[in-house]
Amino acid sequence: ALKFLPNCQILPQGLSSPFIEYLNPRSTLAPPHPSPLAARLLSVDGINSVFYGPDFITITKAADSNWAHVKPEVFSLVTEAISSGESIVSTAEKGPSGAGENQDTLDSLAYDEKDSEVVGMIKELLETRIRPAIQDDGGDVDYCGFEDGKVLLKLRGACRTCDSSTVTLKNGIESMLIHYVGRLLLAVFDRGG
Repeated sequence: ALKFLPNCQILPQGLSSPFIEYLNPRSTLAPPHPSPLAARLLSVDGINSVFYGPDFITITKAADSNWAHVKPEVFSLVTEAISSGESIVSTAEKGPSGAGENQDTLDSLAYDEKDSEVVGMIKELLETRIRPAIQDDGGDVDYCGFEDGKVLLKLRGACRTCDSSTVTLKNGIESMLIHYVGRLLLAVFDRGG
């Protein structure tokens, strides 16, 4: 994956999620957050996802593609979009069919008064210690649940496709959970789209 730091805000103000991930060209056109840049990037042969964080862009290629072949076009598209001042992500009304519904979900780490004390501690740890480190590498993490001593997480962006993320993140997250939450918890990752 390639991470771009364009020195500007990528996501629109008021977005309820800290990221948007586009995994196919159709999702780049669908409300509530169409992205012309993501559409152009996903049309590049070999590019299979575009991930926007608050102030960064991560582009992931297919395993059989070579960065030497796709990087010049990707770099050109990102540079052109940023320098032109075009909106990277737009906000559009959802159609009657509810297209794009999954794009604007609430932040999974947001406070919820219904959470148990342990879940609250897990979410706070993910938000304050783990998410910033993962975002530094061009990814993000979603909290999916806590059951039977297992913290269920979904990796996004660069971390979703990185083989080392499974071992490195799992060990790091589990060590932090033990240290801060005070009990043995296992991190379980969903790497799907």
